[in-house]
Amino acid sequence: MSSPGLTRRLGLGDAVFIGLGSMIGAGVFSAFAPAAAAAGSGLLIGLALAAIVAFGNATSSAQLAAVHPTSGGTYAYGRAELGPWWGFIAGWGFVIGKTASCAAMALTFAAYAAPAGWERSVAILAVAALITVNLFGVTRTAQLTRVIVVVVLATLAVAVTAGLSAPDSPAWLSGEGLTASGWYGILQSGGLLFFAFAGYARIATMGEEVRDPARTIPRAIILAFLGALVVYAAVAVTVLSSLGPEGAAASTEPVAAAVAASGWRWAEPIVRIGAAFASLGALLALVAGIGRTSFAMAREGDLPRFLAAVHPRSHVPHRAELVLGAVVIVLVAVVDLRGAIGFSSFGVLLYYLVANIAAFRQGRDVRRYPRALQMVGGVGCVILSITLPWQSVLAGVAVVVVGVVYRAVRLRVQRA
Repeated sequence: MSSPGLTRRLGLGDAVFIGLGSMIGAGVFSAFAPAAAAAGSGLLIGLALAAIVAFGNATSSAQLAAVHPTSGGTYAYGRAELGPWWGFIAGWGFVIGKTASCAAMALTFAAYAAPAGWERSVAILAVAALITVNLFGVTRTAQLTRVIVVVVLATLAVAVTAGLSAPDSPAWLSGEGLTASGWYGILQSGGLLFFAFAGYARIATMGEEVRDPARTIPRAIILAFLGALVVYAAVAVTVLSSLGPEGAAASTEPVAAAVAASGWRWAEPIVRIGAAFASLGALLALVAGIGRTSFAMAREGDLPRFLAAVHPRSHVPHRAELVLGAVVIVLVAVVDLRGAIGFSSFGVLLYYLVANIAAFRQGRDVRRYPRALQMVGGVGCVILSITLPWQSVLAGVAVVVVGVVYRAVRLRVQRA
């Protein structure tokens, strides 16, 4: 039985803002501290590596989205270009990785906004509230995301101006703060910072809700990526110059700490409010993207078909989003922020590995970018994934195996 489709309501501006809301919230306020702990003064090199890999992935996603304007992102692309198993691996990697990202964003929001001791409770309330917003429809999601992105960009402008007025930390350009792990630490920081660049995936997963998707989605992906890269570079320089590598690694709130080091005490509450908004924006876009991928997988039978339902009035995959909300609330109650970021990076790097392979296989008639970019993206995904913290790699492999076993058993039962 066929399930109802989604409604095309989003334009280019909506898609760009959804991507920006996902990336800016994820990276600026949560990923720099663990990346600095891994790479020290090599953080900027790690950011550059993450950006190179992410750009290769972005062009692959854009090329695939132009040919396959449907919900599900690389899950749908992998199925169409490579076969059902490839699509499942991509979709499963996205769902598990981005579900962990939701927990990370909720915890980041609470770290900036909640009173001491109430962080997890406030994070759970945030998840419940944003699931509710998504249930009202994708246009409401896009409208709220625009407001959040504008607030966050204004906040970061204040933070960068304040941070750059502080005296420079002597170690950040000299190499004194480089970790003993050297290039391994830099590669690990690249994998952790890749977590911040993966927001454009949310644009691709909404292929059935964007007007003129063959033209809109590729443009939105590249524009959102370039915008986020400029913001990340400015904030990374600000944090390192104000706090130094050790100070950035030690702080759970490095952007707020950089502002405090500048002496602009009046600006610190503004940064905290902006950080809270950024995390909410990322969480809002994450819920939308995961819901659409889960919907697409359920429609094909790779997740329980119960999830392949669209609400008759709001036209959103409401069952998928409600189940997602329940799972994220459980994760918020038990995980820590660094572990969530590492696990998320592993799942999303797997997702983009499939995207690069699928784009590499496409013919000349639909090719928008040279195959060299897909090779850079694919090889980069493998290198960054294996250099993540070993706990994240082990947990990621274990959950992928669970997904593969589930699908194999389901296929066997169907054939019986």
